[in-house]
Amino acid sequence: MKFNKNFLLFICCLPLLNHSAYAQKKTNSLPEFQIKKADTEAHMRFLAADELLGRRTGEQGNLVAARYIAEQFRKLGVVPVPGNGTNNSTYFQNVPFEKMGANGNGEIIADAEVMKSGVDWILMNGDEMTVKAPIVYASFGLVNAVKNQDDYKDLDVKGKIVLVESGTAETQTPREIINTSNEKRKTAMDKGAIAVIELFNAPIPWNVVTKNFSGEKLSLIEGTGAEKSIPHVWINGKEAKYARALRAAKEVEFKTSGRKSQTVNSYNVVGYIAGTDPKLKEEYVLLSAHYDHIGIGKQGGQPYTAEDSIFNGARDNAFGTVALLTAAEALAKNPPKRSVLIVALTGEEIGLLGSKYYASHPLMPLNKCIFNINSDGAGYNDTTIVSVMGLDRTGARAEIEAACKAFGLGIFADPSPEQGLFDRSDNVNFAKEGIPAPTFTPGFKEFNGDIMKNYHQVSDNPETIDFNYLLKFSQAYAYATRLIADRKVAPQWSAGDKYEAAAKKLYGK
Repeated sequence: MKFNKNFLLFICCLPLLNHSAYAQKKTNSLPEFQIKKADTEAHMRFLAADELLGRRTGEQGNLVAARYIAEQFRKLGVVPVPGNGTNNSTYFQNVPFEKMGANGNGEIIADAEVMKSGVDWILMNGDEMTVKAPIVYASFGLVNAVKNQDDYKDLDVKGKIVLVESGTAETQTPREIINTSNEKRKTAMDKGAIAVIELFNAPIPWNVVTKNFSGEKLSLIEGTGAEKSIPHVWINGKEAKYARALRAAKEVEFKTSGRKSQTVNSYNVVGYIAGTDPKLKEEYVLLSAHYDHIGIGKQGGQPYTAEDSIFNGARDNAFGTVALLTAAEALAKNPPKRSVLIVALTGEEIGLLGSKYYASHPLMPLNKCIFNINSDGAGYNDTTIVSVMGLDRTGARAEIEAACKAFGLGIFADPSPEQGLFDRSDNVNFAKEGIPAPTFTPGFKEFNGDIMKNYHQVSDNPETIDFNYLLKFSQAYAYATRLIADRKVAPQWSAGDKYEAAAKKLYGK
């Protein structure tokens, strides 16, 4: 009997074809492939609804969003973290804030220069004070044994006002100024100073500073919250006559009405999915997305009208929160080998404070966390891709790329590098601890009008969302988590990355 060669080849390949078809069918049966658009759309329409009043940290809409996320966890079978709260029953991690009122009245007089509160300077913290006292210049006002830095060496500041530069000797970025500001105030207090005047020199206009920091603001309560804070001023350091007068003065007159404060609570919402592999389940992948936004009216700091004054935050960051809930649904139905910790974060819009608090008060050991996938973004202008900050730095490109491809999406690494976006979302607080932590972002390659049209604008409503893209984005996020959680070997930072040293310290490698 004679056989056609092509027929023989077809017969030989049948087992491979059947295996391939079986593998594809098995993959497509995973829960993330069964998520319904109606469900992701419903999450979005609730979280970005007018009734939540912009989800501002510590306010009622923010609390309602937290409750919604917690009840979705309960419904989906995601459990509270073992050991969190009485009888392990709570999904909430309390994050305590100090809510300060608007900048008060006051003036600073140095060598005949009169500087007015709200115009030339802002009171960042502290109670009412009227004093005439000596002033001492203390460089950047920092003490760091690791860097062999002591700006207070040979200085006696007890009962005096301390004058310091903003930021550090290495950088004057707004983020660094904010990050070091509390440290400078605390150090001055420990040294016995009665007030701090900080010469603000970031490369941003002073009127932008006064607009964003003169109003009501929230800050994390450090320690017990019982400590009183000394007055701390940011002054326009670019106004040369003021900087000269303060540096030359032996003493200054300082008067402020203070900023009234009260304690306000907000919450990180935390859920847990146990892994299935006895050897790997002690390790976990951390999923994060912030659910807070910027509120209503003047709180938002952007133009609004009488007809629409609510900053709904559909893109920033109900979008990422929907991805978080989608991952919760898929992974709870069919858990991966490693465990998964899901953290919906508060306080991102006021300085990444929810993630900062969690990193300092983790509910599970950070050295057991192999990876963080954060989801956040300003918006999107390309629904064919997912953009990933830190894609090629954090060791899981293959898994993230495969997950996106499974839902017809490409990937784009680190758009707009000049913006330094990796360090501008909650992932950075986990990266600082050493955890590989990219941010999974709706698709864009550069900032343009399509992005800024809705970013922190009242127009950012659910009605403007591409719900087909929201579904695919959320599914890809969930599937990427599964693939990373199932890896044999944990991802690693790229050699030489600035966070590699922290990783070696965290993981003992």
